[in-house]
Amino acid sequence: MRSKIIFATGNEEKMKEIRMILACEEITSLQEEGIETHIEENGATFEENALIKARTIGKQTGKITMADDSGLEIDYLNKEPGIYSARYGGEDTPYSIKNKMLLDRLKGVPDEKRTARFVCAIAVVFPDGREMTVRESVEGQIGYEERGRHGFGYDPIFYVPEYGCTMGEMEPEEKNKISHRGRALKEMKKQLQRSEPFSSLWEERHE
Repeated sequence: MRSKIIFATGNEEKMKEIRMILACEEITSLQEEGIETHIEENGATFEENALIKARTIGKQTGKITMADDSGLEIDYLNKEPGIYSARYGGEDTPYSIKNKMLLDRLKGVPDEKRTARFVCAIAVVFPDGREMTVRESVEGQIGYEERGRHGFGYDPIFYVPEYGCTMGEMEPEEKNKISHRGRALKEMKKQLQRSEPFSSLWEERHE
């Protein structure tokens, strides 16, 4: 019998990315599991917040739980919004407004000072108490306007110079190859594949 993993998120756009990147259907979301909960993310790092979410759901369900915490670091703004990316400007504030707030704060700032990165930490918590974390990032710049309708969150203002476009302009498959979440999930997948019973979650055809 295959082991399922609960991914501690209610964000269905994120779940689409996760399933596409991991090439695995044995991962369920909080919504699919019928879990409604508010988790206070009071960690000081991306890793700590990812572990808080994974531990909370893992304790509640007794199942293997995976969680991520990701955010945007803008060097000119002392790495804001950082771990507060999802709550920047208020948790329920639309990202179109969050993006405008950041663009306004960077008004007049030249290209060379608009350096930024997306960071993602992935945590997995097991019923036996074992824990694993990985962290990856992707470098880029903050653009001057929102561009693109793909992705979500801060993707439309995150410009990747070597691709000549924002993440919001990238097709999902292209974005997942280079994104912070894509890199972190792929690294976690490698680690899980090296330990039973998770090797059976991915078939040869997915490689």
